[in-house]
Amino acid sequence: MQAVLYDGSWYGFMAAVFDVYDYRFTDVSVCPADRFNGHLFSEPHRVYTDEKKAKRVAAGLLNKISEDASAQLYRCFLSGDAAIEETLLAYIRYALSSGPSVESDFSHPAVIKVTQIAKKVWREQHRMEAFVRFQKTADGLFYAIIEPDHDVLPLIAKHFKNRYADQRWLIYDARRRYGLSHEDGGVSFIEVSFAEGSTSARDVAHVYDASEDLYQKLWKQYMTSVNIAARKNLRLQVQHMPRRYWKYMPEIGG
Repeated sequence: MQAVLYDGSWYGFMAAVFDVYDYRFTDVSVCPADRFNGHLFSEPHRVYTDEKKAKRVAAGLLNKISEDASAQLYRCFLSGDAAIEETLLAYIRYALSSGPSVESDFSHPAVIKVTQIAKKVWREQHRMEAFVRFQKTADGLFYAIIEPDHDVLPLIAKHFKNRYADQRWLIYDARRRYGLSHEDGGVSFIEVSFAEGSTSARDVAHVYDASEDLYQKLWKQYMTSVNIAARKNLRLQVQHMPRRYWKYMPEIGG
């Protein structure tokens, strides 16, 4: 089996797909270079991340499948599932050889898997858009920490840019250790260095604005007043807002 190694980015993966076709690889395994464990009998092919190659693959796909199906592939890639590249490559090969009908051909294992995984990522994307809670630092930066199962920061950037267009804010993914920053109307992805284990909301409390504690108390009191105990449905609450999000939500006690 031929190992094809790329840098872990979406453009890198699409450039890897280009190379799979360009070099006529058949029995192939596409893998991020930092997760490659080695093959005994063959030298890996290392992909140079070429944006032009990546865009050629993307354009070729859009001639075969819809924009919605193409977006599903991207969401699936962001899932971070093990060996997701194998599923994506199988889908892409099927699409390029068959055409638009593939995206609704749920008899094909790659199509059904991409559809299912993309839906999970889409759900988490919308949960993040609904449940991210900002806290204000002393220098006026609105700061939020998240730990999503999937890498949804690229998917939620547009939502928060539009919703908080006039504010400086940072959403930090503690699991993947990078953030989404908005300042002067522009959004960028940045790496933020914290001391080990100090990315929780409580650990960075010393940089909060003095009014933030009062705001959180008022917000919790409001949530208490609108939540009637007799109508509380914990099962439904967990269904719509999983427990893993609670620790970063002040109204619940984050």
